[in-house]
Formats: sequence, C-alpha cells, structure tokens
Amino acid sequence: MKKRALGNTGFEIAPIVFGGNVFGWTIDEKSSFDVLDAFVDHGFDAIDTADVYSVWVPGNKGGESEAIIGRWLKARPGMRDRVKLFTKVGMDMRQPGQTGLSEKWILTEVENSLTRLGVERIDLYFSHRFDETTPQEVTLAAYERLLKEGKIRSLGASNFDAAQLQDALDVSKRDGLPPYQVLQPEYNLYDRGTYDGALRDLCLREGVGVVPYYALASGFLSGKYRSEADLGVSQRGGKVKDYLNTRGFGILKALDAVSARHGASDAEVALAWLIERKGVTAPIASATKVSQVESFAKAASLQLTAEDMAELEAAAA
Repeated sequence: MKKRALGNTGFEIAPIVFGGNVFGWTIDEKSSFDVLDAFVDHGFDAIDTADVYSVWVPGNKGGESEAIIGRWLKARPGMRDRVKLFTKVGMDMRQPGQTGLSEKWILTEVENSLTRLGVERIDLYFSHRFDETTPQEVTLAAYERLLKEGKIRSLGASNFDAAQLQDALDVSKRDGLPPYQVLQPEYNLYDRGTYDGALRDLCLREGVGVVPYYALASGFLSGKYRSEADLGVSQRGGKVKDYLNTRGFGILKALDAVSARHGASDAEVALAWLIERKGVTAPIASATKVSQVESFAKAASLQLTAEDMAELEAAAA
C-alpha cells in the first residue's frame, strides 16, 4: 500500500488511520483486537486515540481506549514497530485540574498515556482542542521538553481554527519552539465548513499534514441511514438526525451513483473522496467489524475519476 508523508513529521503512513474512539465504548476488547489485527493485515499502520476515550461511558474514567491498544500491542510481539500511535491531551477528563494544555497537565498526562499504551514514545501527540487559558508558548514549550526527552516524536493540533493554528505557528517561529506538524479537523463530504477555506489554505501553504475525523459523518455517509426510522441502527445513530435533509439526501444520491459505477459501497466512495482530496493526508475512520476494515482496503485502492469527483463536489456544494 502506497504511503504518504505526514506533513513535516518525517514519517509516512498508509492513507487511512484507524479511529480508536470505539474501543471501550461500542466494541469490547476481543472485538477491538480483531479489528486491529485486520487493519494491520491489510497494510494500514496508524492508530488514533486520546486520553479522554471513552470517559463518557458510564463507569469509565478515561484512558480505556489507550489501555486496550496497549494490551493489544503487548499480546502481539513486534507489533509496536509496525504501527504509528497518535494520542491526544487537553479534553476534560472530569476530574479537577485534568483538562487543558498547561505544562503541568501535559507533563503529567503524557506519562499516563505512555503507561496505558505500554510504550516509551508516542509517535504523534495532539493538543485535543485549543485552550484559551494557556498561552500557546507555554504549551509548545512543554511539547519541546517531551520531544527532547524522547517521549513524543511529533506534535499536532486538533479542533484548532485557522487563527489559532496561525498564531501557534507564528509563536513557534518567534520563540524557536517546535511547530504543530499535523492538524486533525472535522471534515467529510458533508461537513466542509470547519476546514475548507482559510484553514485548508494555511495547511497547504505551511505543509501541515491533515488527518480529518468523522470521515463518514458518524456513519451517515455509509448510506445506512435514509430516514429517522434508521437512527436506531447503532449507538451513534442519534448524531445522524441533522444530516437527514435535502442536502444530505443529495449527497447520498451522488454517492449511490458513483458507487454503482465502481461496484463499491457508499462508505468506500466517501473515504476515497477524502483520500483524493487535496489537503488531506489520511482520513480517520472507525470500525467495529472486520468486514468494515476490509472495506477500508477497498476504499484505499479505489480510483475515482474527475467525473466522480465533480459529481460528489456538486452534491456537497
């Protein structure tokens, strides 16, 4: 599988990243191991998670996803050398002081993430969201320390807007601090507003790698939700209701047409559109079944034509 350079990190990844938010939430540990095995077997090599996954599940404290990945790595000797690990810090862990991007919290929480993952170094460490209470130079200085100590390999920003990312890059240049090398925005064929425009232009101009989340719009772009009656199909169905509108149905119609021409599924076409989109390195997608991972492999090899891209673009406009 052809790899892609991930911004200025110095390493390459396959064109789809596994979204580990499902671990400890919608699938159990055995199923998590199964889909991770299949993911690597199909040639993929990057896994995204966060300290906060999945604190929202009753009885969870956060870190469950990282811990499952860590146990999977421990049970698979040599696997650590085959995969890149992405994780994040900054979201509210629902305990006093366990949120934001202060030096104290970053230096504390990176140790927790390393322990849960069972590794000595995180390949890509993200600020999970912008922290207006902490100066960017303080956050970046904390990351500089972690880079020098060898606890992280590169750094990224998630959920930053264009002004926030530009300011961070300016601070890095001004103070000689390490810059954010990767952005993780919400972006898919339906949700275009947070990335298209100034933020995408900035990433292209500065060579920032981009690994968008919600690549399938919480499953809507898979085509399995066609009416409100379908919302009970999965635990994530409730998020899809807002997509059931004229524009959403128009996008599904275009996906249906393109998928029919290629003998592919709507999800495969939606992922292939992202992979082909200029300004995207590799979309993040989750799977709860091995069959869905097999679909990732099909999406990665799917070659959309200029006509396909134009039809999808027109529907999403």
